[in-house]
Amino acid sequence: MEKETWRFIDSGNSSPSFNMALDEALLDWHSEGKIPPVIRFYGWNPPTLSVGYFQKVEKEIDMDAVKAHGLGFVRRPTGGRGVLHEHELTYSVIVSEEHPEMPKSVTEAYRVISEGILKGFHHLGLDAYFAVPKTNEERDALKNPRSAVCFDAPSWYELVVEGRKVAGSAQTRQKGVILQHGSILLDLEEDKLFSLFKYPNERVKERMKKAFKDKAVAINAISPRKITLEEAKEAFYKGFAEGLNIDLEPYQLSEEELAYVENLAKQRYENDEWNFKR
Repeated sequence: MEKETWRFIDSGNSSPSFNMALDEALLDWHSEGKIPPVIRFYGWNPPTLSVGYFQKVEKEIDMDAVKAHGLGFVRRPTGGRGVLHEHELTYSVIVSEEHPEMPKSVTEAYRVISEGILKGFHHLGLDAYFAVPKTNEERDALKNPRSAVCFDAPSWYELVVEGRKVAGSAQTRQKGVILQHGSILLDLEEDKLFSLFKYPNERVKERMKKAFKDKAVAINAISPRKITLEEAKEAFYKGFAEGLNIDLEPYQLSEEELAYVENLAKQRYENDEWNFKR
């Protein structure tokens, strides 16, 4: 059977507003039938704290710490919790809800898309697998996360190695299109990460930090050798092609498309009303 060809975009390191605007633009263009499904890899300049669509910044985020670390800040169009995008490979997948290979259920579609990430970890020699909550207690914990930090707990079909979460993803569905994007951690500065959130007191912060160490881990903390960003890109490129059974065709944005994205970045993702008011 002939494989479907999807676009592949490696947009390199961009500003937080550009990164979110490009994901949204790809969703729009796919919904209008202008482009086929897309896999995109990207990075962040400067390193950035992104928050989920429903998070309350004033209540959960220490913006003074964000500024002190020289970080960018942006609200994602997807749900989930706070993510520090620094030493990581960020990916996004844009595909129609009506795609024959996409299950109707959010959870099952998430599993199908994440098959590409799973295969990527295997290409790096890591024994990754999907976390599926087994008990009612575990399921309830997923519905009511205690922490504002994204990597604090594996969700349904989250990817784990040695019982600890190695990739965090979030999904939204708009205009008949699925947008799933997420972080594949290469390295992690825990002290910096935990300085960005508000806690009732220092004791709670330390407890959360300790619990976090048992639940999340970066690739280079468990890999027998140091994995570079280029190696990770190669592994996950192959992983998506295999996991989704597709061919990937590299693509660069036209000047017109770039202008559209830059305008959207200014209008929405550099706008305080979008980023802070929820």
